[in-house]
Amino acid sequence: MTYAAAIQMSSGSDKRANFERAERLVREAAERGADLVVLPEVFSWRGPRSAEADAGEDVPGEATARLGGLAAELGIHLQAGSIPEKVPGERRCYNTALLFAPDGSLVARYRKIHLFDVEMPDQVSARESATRMHGEEAIVATTAIGRIGLSICYDLRFPELYRRLAAAGAEVICVPSAFTFPTGAAHWETLVRARAIENQAYVIAPDQVGSSPNGWRDYGDSMIVDPWGTVLARAGEGEQVIVAPIRLDYLARVRAELPALRHIRLQG
Repeated sequence: MTYAAAIQMSSGSDKRANFERAERLVREAAERGADLVVLPEVFSWRGPRSAEADAGEDVPGEATARLGGLAAELGIHLQAGSIPEKVPGERRCYNTALLFAPDGSLVARYRKIHLFDVEMPDQVSARESATRMHGEEAIVATTAIGRIGLSICYDLRFPELYRRLAAAGAEVICVPSAFTFPTGAAHWETLVRARAIENQAYVIAPDQVGSSPNGWRDYGDSMIVDPWGTVLARAGEGEQVIVAPIRLDYLARVRAELPALRHIRLQG
């Protein structure tokens, strides 16, 4: 049986400290038997928007070498949340999710498609597009533990992306996030479980927790959800690791007994 882990973190602007904590938590997940470990969105750096370009990483580069080395050392699949990826000739970065195989190779890179540009008076004010660029491509990677689809945080509100991942064969979908408290309290669990149910896939959703450097609270409540919508594991307060089994035989049974994905009539 395969096991997946979601890591809940409270990242800040000290990149070195973030990486050290992430490595410690990834090691804990591996010690608890996880074959797939998923970090939250922007796990490596969260600071002022004005400093984001300077915090950007080359891909491949120093950060990917370190993360790939960790995956190889532990013999795990590592979905390294997301990092700011430098774009040649641009001050804006991509918000990029990376997937490493147990040999340390980078097997998939997904650039966040939907950017969080919202204005909620007295709650949240954000304009990600000021410092980040839109990605364009839905990504599913074939691995030894199943077909893994990649997405990031605000993507969760756009079911058409997840339908494309399911159509491409995704069995496990990663949603590394930094969900704000107001929107998380209202919608997080509903959206995570809905994406699992409607696409009959496991959803691994690690979240940031605590106080965001950008002035709002993060929701936490990291979850692992099965294809029936059952919450298999849920994080409490603070930084922690949650682990749950991924059973592709159970996924196949759900899809066979309730073949909703084969019944789709409307496309596009």
